[in-house]
Amino acid sequence: MTETTIFQKIINGDIPCKKLHEDEFCIAFNDIDAQAPVHFLVIPKEPIQSLLECVEKDKNLLGHLLFIGSKIAKSKNLNNWRTVINTGKESGQTVFHLHIHFISGRKMNWPPG
Repeated sequence: MTETTIFQKIINGDIPCKKLHEDEFCIAFNDIDAQAPVHFLVIPKEPIQSLLECVEKDKNLLGHLLFIGSKIAKSKNLNNWRTVINTGKESGQTVFHLHIHFISGRKMNWPPG
């Protein structure tokens, strides 16, 4: 990655946020542009642009991100949530640092976009 994204600035501590979780692999925090009553993000500390750039060595990290998001959702007593990963500009990805949206608190429609 050549550009420092807003997520990298959060990871670096340049932009403060109220963390829901942090460990050596990832950080989670509420989305500032929430699309539902509950909307948080889980992002890897490693600067991966999107799922398109993931390779074999990333499979454990990807599982960890989903596990942490699920753990946070359960801690919020959620029984239903939508998990979204946008890959590429046309899919709606606006920050090119891999991130997983966990969205809940309202009925979700299908198809989503």
